[in-house]
Amino acid sequence: MPTTKSPEETMQLAENLVREIKSPVCIALFGELGAGKTVFVKGLAKGLGIKDIIKSPTFVLMRSYSGRMKLYHIDLYRIKKCEEFLPFEETLMNDGITAIEWADRAADFLPDKRVEVCFKILSSDKRKIIINDYRD
Repeated sequence: MPTTKSPEETMQLAENLVREIKSPVCIALFGELGAGKTVFVKGLAKGLGIKDIIKSPTFVLMRSYSGRMKLYHIDLYRIKKCEEFLPFEETLMNDGITAIEWADRAADFLPDKRVEVCFKILSSDKRKIIINDYRD
């Protein structure tokens, strides 16, 4: 269970994780507001060689980026019912990495084979990050 002490360390953790990923996968991100989920996605993007500026898709719900693999960044913060997630279900594990912030809001639709990343705020600059890999 890594503990990061800065956004840069959180990004580095994600960058290291995604470098090990060779096939499409869903990465489900769990944690409260401000825990570091978007920062983690920025690290995924960096690890995939994506040069674009990564912005939270809170109001558009999904953004996609091209790199070594496609990155689909989904933010379900504004989703109230699981059924609202249905239009995005087809992108899960399609042809790249699908990173879902607030994944708990679509729990019924997440694939069994996925990576879960849970963020816990320890202080203003420290985060405990638990990564569970359910791909096997």
